[in-house]
Amino acid sequence: MGSSEELAEWVRRAARGEESAFGELYRRTRPLVARLTSGFAALDADEVEDVIQETYVRAFKALPRLKELGAFEAWLLSIARNRARTRLERKTHQRRLEDETQDPQPEAVPALPEALQVERDIAVVRQLISELPEGEEKKTVQLFYLEGELSAREIAEQLGVGKSAVTMRLERFRARIKRELLRRVLAGRWE
Repeated sequence: MGSSEELAEWVRRAARGEESAFGELYRRTRPLVARLTSGFAALDADEVEDVIQETYVRAFKALPRLKELGAFEAWLLSIARNRARTRLERKTHQRRLEDETQDPQPEAVPALPEALQVERDIAVVRQLISELPEGEEKKTVQLFYLEGELSAREIAEQLGVGKSAVTMRLERFRARIKRELLRRVLAGRWE
C-alpha cells in the first residue's frame, strides 16, 4: 500500500472516530503543517504552535465532512494557512490598536513665563465669550467673567432670574471652555 493510500486509510479510520488514527494522522502530517506555519515569519514560535494546534482541532472536528479522503493533506494545509492568516490579521489589528491608544510623546515646547500663559488663557476665554451666540447665557457670562465684580446672586437680580439659572448658565459655559481648551491642547495649538 502506497503512502497516500495509507494516509487515506488513516483518514477513513479517524473519520469513524478511532482514537489511534487521530494520533497517527497527527504524527504523519505535523512536520508538513509546521513547515507551512513557520513560513509565516511574523509569527513567533508560540504562535506557530498555537496555529498548529488550532489547525488540528478544526480539522479533526470537521473530518467526517471531508468528501475526498485523498485530499486530506491539501485540505489540512488550507486550514493551517487560514488559521495563520487569521492569527496575523488579529496580531496586526492588536498592534494597530495599541499604537492608536498609546499616549503621544509630548512635543518639546519651551515653557511660557507664567504671566504670558495667564494672558494667553484670558485671551482664549475672552474669545470664547465673544463667540457665544447673543442671549441670556452670553450676558450672564460677560457679567461674571468680564466685569467680574458681581456675584451670581447679584447677576440673577440684575437679569431678573433665579440664582440657579445663573449658576446653570455659568456651569454650561465652564463645560464649553473645558472642551474647547482640551480640543486646542490636543490639537497642539492655540488659535
